[in-house]
Amino acid sequence: MDILIKNIKQLVQIRSQSPKWVAGKDMAELPVLDNAYLYIKNGLISDYGVMSDLPQLTPDKEIDATNKFVFPSFVDSHTHLVYAASREEEFVDKIKGLSYQEIAAKGGGILNSAKKLQQTSEEELLERALKRAWEVIGFGTGAIEIKSGYGLTLNDELKMLRVAKRIGEETPLTVKTTFLGAHAFPKEYSRKEYIKLIKEEMIPAVAEERLADYIDAFCEEGFFTVEETEDIMEAGKAYGLVPKIHANQLSISGGVQVGVKTGAISVDHLEAMGDAEIDALKGTEVMPTLLPGAAFYLGTSFPPARDMLKAGLPLALATDYNPGSAPCGKMPFMLSLACIKMKMTPEEAINAATINTAYAIDLADTHGSITKGKIANVFISSEMPSYSYMPYSFGANLIEQVILNGEVIEPGQK
Repeated sequence: MDILIKNIKQLVQIRSQSPKWVAGKDMAELPVLDNAYLYIKNGLISDYGVMSDLPQLTPDKEIDATNKFVFPSFVDSHTHLVYAASREEEFVDKIKGLSYQEIAAKGGGILNSAKKLQQTSEEELLERALKRAWEVIGFGTGAIEIKSGYGLTLNDELKMLRVAKRIGEETPLTVKTTFLGAHAFPKEYSRKEYIKLIKEEMIPAVAEERLADYIDAFCEEGFFTVEETEDIMEAGKAYGLVPKIHANQLSISGGVQVGVKTGAISVDHLEAMGDAEIDALKGTEVMPTLLPGAAFYLGTSFPPARDMLKAGLPLALATDYNPGSAPCGKMPFMLSLACIKMKMTPEEAINAATINTAYAIDLADTHGSITKGKIANVFISSEMPSYSYMPYSFGANLIEQVILNGEVIEPGQK
């Protein structure tokens, strides 16, 4: 279907040539076009410009976007979208004062999710995950990364990754997948035994079925050490998996440095950062990815975004959508948290949630900006005074229409 969107108040994130990423002071620059049109043809962005230059076109569908904004769809580069059940009982425990570690020690946390997932069939898991996938589409997300990590057995990790792949087949979402067998240690194994299982059985099986693009580990005190994380990353790289690391969520864990050492495409969380960690990221190809939903939910410190920007680093922004520490897949709310709690400007937050997250899952050439030839993943806002209104009005539903792969997503479509 060929689609013409006309009379756009502002077309946001236009790039004649899409950069690899934007970093430091450049993140404060967000190119827009006033009173614009956007033409979509054969599923791709074909043309855009100001209305006074609109050529003669014969689209299959015209959309009038008077007083509305058009954005590139968000790219959510860190999620745990596939899980069996919610964990609101732990939410109550948190209210009563228990820490993340205390909840895990009494059988909650990741092991709780693993127990529930192991008891859930692949079809049931898919049915539940598809509801979340359509939910995030409605929130403006067009591409997403999905991790395993709630299986913790060979068969259940594979089951999760198969479900994640099927989400990419059964919805319009572009899906990248990550093997996160190194999420926690199951009680049935010693540390050494479980790491051997990951390296000698899980990674080869994941690679054989081509179920994952990336390999991840939770590098944190009480979970996987720096040495264990490096060992697992190198084992994954031998099978063509690219490292992505859970780093410095609860403490300065060494996760940033091991991410740089192993050539990770991103290090994610970064709530705990010092000068050494920021310096380690300078001049690398590693994308620092901030997950403010987790800091908000757990009541921890937020990543020091301004310090990282001052150092000239790029920043990406993702949801960490999961049942235990970030049960929210709404990217517009992440923009709000970035602005309110991390003092990022709206321009910086939008760049972080589009171009830079696209880089973090190898989609920079096809997603994350309004660029001719890129996949036509865009959304149209409701009437707003400015693009800053989106993070400002944090409780509103401001996304009126979604177009993915050049097709209009109808309300209620599933």
